[in-house]
Amino acid sequence: MSLTEAEGAPVAGGPSTVGDAPATQELRAKSELDKDAVSVAGEIAPERARTPSSEALQPQQVVVLDYGGQYSQLIARRVRECGVFSTLLPYHVGPEEVARLHPIGLILSGGPASVYDEGAPSLDPRLLELGIPVLGICYGMQLVARGLGGTVESAEVGEYGRSQLTVHDRGRLLAGTPIDQACWMSHRDTVVKAPPGFEALASSTASPVAAIESDQRQIYGIQFHPEVVHTPYGRQVLKNFLLDICGADGSWSARSVIDDQIEKIRAQVGDGRAICALSGGVDSSVAAVLVHRAIGDQLTCVFVDHGLMRKNEADQVIAAFTDYFHVPLVAVDAEDRFLQRLKGVTDPEQKRKIIGAEFIRIFEEEAEKLDGVKFLVQGTLYSDVIESGGGTGTATIKSHHNVGGLPDDLEFELVEPLRALFKDEVRAVGAELSMPERMVWRQPFPGPGLGIRIVGGEVTKEKLDVLREADAILQDEIRKAGLYRELWQSFCVLPDIRAVGVQGDARTYGHVIGIRAVTSDDAMTADWARLPYDLLEQIASRMINQIRPVGRVVLDITSKPPGTIEWE
Repeated sequence: MSLTEAEGAPVAGGPSTVGDAPATQELRAKSELDKDAVSVAGEIAPERARTPSSEALQPQQVVVLDYGGQYSQLIARRVRECGVFSTLLPYHVGPEEVARLHPIGLILSGGPASVYDEGAPSLDPRLLELGIPVLGICYGMQLVARGLGGTVESAEVGEYGRSQLTVHDRGRLLAGTPIDQACWMSHRDTVVKAPPGFEALASSTASPVAAIESDQRQIYGIQFHPEVVHTPYGRQVLKNFLLDICGADGSWSARSVIDDQIEKIRAQVGDGRAICALSGGVDSSVAAVLVHRAIGDQLTCVFVDHGLMRKNEADQVIAAFTDYFHVPLVAVDAEDRFLQRLKGVTDPEQKRKIIGAEFIRIFEEEAEKLDGVKFLVQGTLYSDVIESGGGTGTATIKSHHNVGGLPDDLEFELVEPLRALFKDEVRAVGAELSMPERMVWRQPFPGPGLGIRIVGGEVTKEKLDVLREADAILQDEIRKAGLYRELWQSFCVLPDIRAVGVQGDARTYGHVIGIRAVTSDDAMTADWARLPYDLLEQIASRMINQIRPVGRVVLDITSKPPGTIEWE
């Protein structure tokens, strides 16, 4: 189950606009859319050996090492958009771990540090001796240049934003790009002299050396960011590195995951039985349909109605999986049980942990009623893994039930067929599986449901009913305005505060409803949506007039970062 189908990095750029909000530009379209390699002595072997079985099971991939840059996840996404699978790892992983993945190339991301800062992230020189092409981007290029004998200096004036790139020698890396082109920079340190044996391919407004190349050593570097839309020829540069230099065939796609995952699921589950924690969201639904295609009725889906769903949502989920997909389904009404466990709890992390643990306990109880259930299917996404610090060295932004919120005494072996995919890639898999468009494009909804949208207060039946009605009005108006598909998420929150108001001749003291609507590609970053004023007026009017306990409606205009999409 995607127990937290909510958070996950869209293209960099300015604010997005929805509808005809005043003084803003139109909504930007969505992004386009075995021999060990390590010797006994611990040195990295120059040749990468693969067994036929590993070659058949694993797609060609490129490893992206994250040096803390804001665009690291975006680099990984852009690589995938070029038809090459990518894996994002923290910069401090050893070359042994990189080599075990048998990548065809390595990318070193940008980062906020200076190469001269004490304790700044460093480059293990053995990573340059893996026998695969290496591309350093921004900070990654500076590390390469300084480590190989070039000169990196701290400039008095930084180079941030749009810059002009002048190409002196296209080489292989800049092939197919013009002599003069725009690019996006974000740095203060700059390379002033290329390392011995390297060609300086280009310069920019404030960077004497903005691109370097040593085709003999297969090491390349660019000071600018090819992954953002403000670098018009960035995709071409990435394609040059991936397809020409690394030799990728560019055949990977999210759809190609289906056959591979079906084979892996069958190998993992065998003749055993699996139980799927079904929420009805995109992630858990795609995971359930994919696993059902692999093992058929060995899968039983368990839908737990915890009383934290949106209006009429439980009935819709049950109907979809019994009538449309014909998947064995057990529906459990557990509203009273969850509300009792949440009584008196106000801390958001504690809410998440309680809800996640209770889910698992219910699954275990249902599994005991079935013979031989040993596997739990979840719709864990790559963004869940990244945000939960799942092995990538990232700080935990919040615990995801799919990753960090599970009980330590979990009795099931996890089956996570979507763990390597971003949200838009999951939608592509769902479409390939012929799932209904309305389900494939359903906006993300957190596993803890409305429990974490009652902010700063205890979860009660009365608050849930108020929030459910408000959310139903919001979704209805968003759909009628034709904006549902343009938004990553649109929802309501109910803070644990009251506000004074006047209705008729009487003073009121009612609930406050917060409207949250954002645009994004995969929730790693997001911008608040510029909804039309007349739409906002209609939504607020309906909420206050139709929901008696509501006395005030407010709009959240916080982007991510600095905020998160969900309030809790």
